[in-house]
Amino acid sequence: MMRTTPLFAAALILALAAGCAGQSSTKPVEVLDERTGMTLAALEEPIELLPSLQGTNFAAGKRATFAYLGPVEWDRMGTFAYGLWVHVAPGNDRQPGDIHGPGAVTLILDDGPLNLSLMDPPKLGRDAYRQVVSWGQAAYFDLNVDTLKRMAASNKLSLEIRAADGSTMSFSPSSDTRAVLTRYVQARGITVD
Repeated sequence: MMRTTPLFAAALILALAAGCAGQSSTKPVEVLDERTGMTLAALEEPIELLPSLQGTNFAAGKRATFAYLGPVEWDRMGTFAYGLWVHVAPGNDRQPGDIHGPGAVTLILDDGPLNLSLMDPPKLGRDAYRQVVSWGQAAYFDLNVDTLKRMAASNKLSLEIRAADGSTMSFSPSSDTRAVLTRYVQARGITVD
């Protein structure tokens, strides 16, 4: 019979809990909007993007600006539409510009930059994701199946947002997003080449 020390058992429990917590926040979920009959599919939690260290002032008392993104699928009786939800939670380091402006948000993938175009999402009883901070900005951008596949297959995924002063603020995920986005795409029945 195998004996375990209390320290080993505690470490094992913490490792299992951390593994479960890491997976649960990125799994795809579906919600039926009863008012419209439309199904909304998103991630349980958006992907958090950290600010790049370049051009960011992390002096004492400064709070960094963060960005979040998440894919969305709207299904109205077999007619599908896709979008990318983006949320910017401004700190007091640098102020982002209006993300609703033309060319204000760019998605960077392995095969290069993709300027995102603002879209009006379907009017539902709930948003795909909840804003992290109430004073932040959130917007939906046009997305299609090919771009979703490119996002899932890309080793590099970052977001560039135009700052209030006209400079560029860059954000990257703290962990690899390929597995999360691949699970999302597969859950939507989209095959990744």
